[in-house]
Formats: sequence, C-alpha cells, structure tokens
Amino acid sequence: MDTSRRSPGPPDAPPDAPPDAPHKRRPPDGGGPPPLLELMLGPRLPIAAALFGTTVLCWLYLFAEAADMRAMGDMTMAMPPRGAVDLVLLLVMWWVMMIGMMLPSAAPMILTFATVNARRRARAQPWVPTALFAAGYLLAWGGFSIAATLAQWALESVALVSPMAMSVTSTRLGGVLFLAAGVYQLTPLKHACLVACRSPFDFVVNRWQDGALGAMRMGFEHGLSCLGCCWILMALLFVFGAMNLLWVAVLAVVVLVEKLLPFGEWTARMGGLLLMGWGAWLLAIPS
Repeated sequence: MDTSRRSPGPPDAPPDAPPDAPHKRRPPDGGGPPPLLELMLGPRLPIAAALFGTTVLCWLYLFAEAADMRAMGDMTMAMPPRGAVDLVLLLVMWWVMMIGMMLPSAAPMILTFATVNARRRARAQPWVPTALFAAGYLLAWGGFSIAATLAQWALESVALVSPMAMSVTSTRLGGVLFLAAGVYQLTPLKHACLVACRSPFDFVVNRWQDGALGAMRMGFEHGLSCLGCCWILMALLFVFGAMNLLWVAVLAVVVLVEKLLPFGEWTARMGGLLLMGWGAWLLAIPS
C-alpha cells in the first residue's frame, strides 16, 4: 500500500500546513484590509466618483425642494398628503434625503466590496457589479423611508407635525424623542450595529455571498446594520424639521464621525448623554 500520500488538509488551509492544522478561513480576495486612500484611488476611483456625484445630486434635489417650499409659503402641503401621488412624492423626498445623508458614511464599505470584487476578477473568480451591493444597501434605507413617510402622514393627520415645517408641534413629543434617542445611543444594540458599520473588511470577509443575489443580500444586511445604528437619529428630523437642511447636514456629519473616525464610539456615547439632557430640559418646560 502506498503511504507516500498525505491526507489533504482542510480546503482553505495554506499549502504548507500539516494535515488537520488549525487555520483561519481565507478572505474571498486573499488579502488584508486596504487603507482608505487605496480604496478611493486606482480602479475604484470611478466608483468613488459615482458615490460622490450621487450624494451631490441628492443634496441639490433637497435644496431645490426646500426652495420650492419657501416660495410656496403657507400653501405648501396645507393638508396631510392623502392621494397616492402625494405619498409617492413624500417617499421620494425621504429616500433621497436618506441617500444623501448615509451614502458618504457607507462609502468605505462599498469601496471595500469593490476592492474584493476587483481582486476576484483579476484571479478569474466569480464577481458581480458593485452597484448590486449598493442597491441592496439603498433598499434597506428605502424601507426606512416608507416608514418615515407613513409616520409623517399619520402625525400630520392628528396635527402633531406641521405640514409646512415638517416638525413636531408638541414640545413634549420632541422631548420624548430626544430622550429616547439619547437612551438608544447607550444601548448594546446601538453599540453592536456601530461596530459592524465601522468594520467594512470584517463584514465583507465574514458575510461574503457569491452571485448577484448574494451581493444584494450583503448590501441589504449592511443597510440593516446602519439602520440599527442610525434610525433614531434620523427620527430626530421630525423634531428639527425634515426640510431644515442645516440640521440634516449636522446629523449626516454626526453619522459620518460615528462610523468613520477613531473616536466614533465615544462620540455616540457623549451624543447620547447630550440628547438625554436636551430631552429632559424640553420635558421640564411648562406647557
């Protein structure tokens, strides 16, 4: 009997590993996490430019919408939107706003996916367009936009949101929203979702799925992590005013800092304490 053959090691083991040697699963691209500058240059530059251009277009749309509302004055949405067309237009506004606010902070994840894709393509391995991953991410925020649209319609119907300012008319309700946002910022769920959003390479390696549907699922799952991280901050737009673009920009920057900068987790905790204090102050104001 020929005993010169060694039983093969695990399928992902390095070639020189002994049989049954412990090993880590190789990432689908075979490399380590690329630095942010590398993500934005080279073959991924067109993708980075597309993300930037999409964000700019979204903000131009929001500025145009805000200008139209100011020009129309008290005539703007004097009644809660009741028809299908009104609801669709409101949904478009929310979805475009979410894309403009969230796409910059999602760029490292999308570019990491693109980098892995490029390396797989170079090795003649299966790959898919990065746009499918981005589409899955935006679909998740589309779901939030539907919820926000319905919430705004319901609140306007009972006069708790001003149709013109798109902000709550009750100081008490505003205080409750601030307090809830502050408490949520300190919860384990917020922390877990934030950690997932801050680790693009780990997400791509550990959650990789082949095929077009797999790419969309990955994007959608990442979108759900971002939702778990930021949904309550987006809900604060009902307090500040959905078309108050200064506060829209402030919240977008807060999300960017939390997800991308080294002190992001500290920022989330400090922000939570600030929001709790703000909410308590609003609730303490006499009616």
